[in-house]
Amino acid sequence: MKIQTITSFALATAAALAALVAPAHAQLNGAGATFPAPLYQKWFQEYAQAGGAAINYQAIGSGGGIKQITAHSVDFGASDAPMSAAELGAAPGIIHVPTVAGAVCVAYNVPGLKQGIHLTGPAIADIFLGKITKWNDAELAKLNPGVALPGDTIYPVHRSDGSGTTNAFTTYLADISPTWRSEIGPGGKSVNWTRGLGGKGNSGVAQLVKQNPGGIGYLELNYAIANHIDYAAVRNAKGKFILPSVEATTAAAAGSTLPPDFRKVIVNTSAVEGYPITSFTFLLFYPNSKPELKKFLNWALTSGQREAQSLYYAPLPENVRVRAVAAVARIR
Repeated sequence: MKIQTITSFALATAAALAALVAPAHAQLNGAGATFPAPLYQKWFQEYAQAGGAAINYQAIGSGGGIKQITAHSVDFGASDAPMSAAELGAAPGIIHVPTVAGAVCVAYNVPGLKQGIHLTGPAIADIFLGKITKWNDAELAKLNPGVALPGDTIYPVHRSDGSGTTNAFTTYLADISPTWRSEIGPGGKSVNWTRGLGGKGNSGVAQLVKQNPGGIGYLELNYAIANHIDYAAVRNAKGKFILPSVEATTAAAAGSTLPPDFRKVIVNTSAVEGYPITSFTFLLFYPNSKPELKKFLNWALTSGQREAQSLYYAPLPENVRVRAVAAVARIR
């Protein structure tokens, strides 16, 4: 009995010493945008497999991500919408770093339609304002000569949660449509929708569009492709109808100019081949963040950029990437 007691004590002591010597497996917690979630989940998995920190991420929408990082309840937030002046006031010192750019596509479900459709910003605005209610409306027919548009009712689908995707989409509509700007106002993570169905997250919008014949909604390109939903070519500032793609997103991002703090939505690009509803997406963190976050961000802005195109995101333009790396260096 005495020998067993001594042996048990020795084993317990050895285990305790090992726990003190061996470093605990690092973990980071983040929350926010659904827009980049497919890429982020891939990044987090690959980073952990390469020996980096385990990262737990809750895709709850940009508004939720901003609230959680403001409350210091996560190590980083994620948002496609830059924080407003009021939000920054509640989170002094917070840093925005862009990670990739993505396209907000206008996805639709029109059974029997064998050709892709063309849309303009004003037409999209009128659909979501309830001024265009049928797929064969004269305005849509004029934009799509030779296309047999049905007389089906249009069912707009929007986000029900605070969303950076909504911010990019409505910022574009406010920029391109005087009617939208006067009736709804500027862009925002949440707006007063006059009609339509609400879905939570990009995945929620994708499912509602897919389940409702006649549906139309806005979502990040990856979600439309993954769910096999058609999406429109949208006329850009140069008068060209552009389908969302990695190349068109890259052109829009490369043609943009970002302020020193990166806080800008880059819709309605002047790039000839650029898709007009494009957005950078941001990670949000404080200068006194964990060292593990700094390591991950440096990985995401270097090795991680190679993964972006496989999931239909555009890597950062080199001049933006270099500035982003410099911003990460501010973590103490």
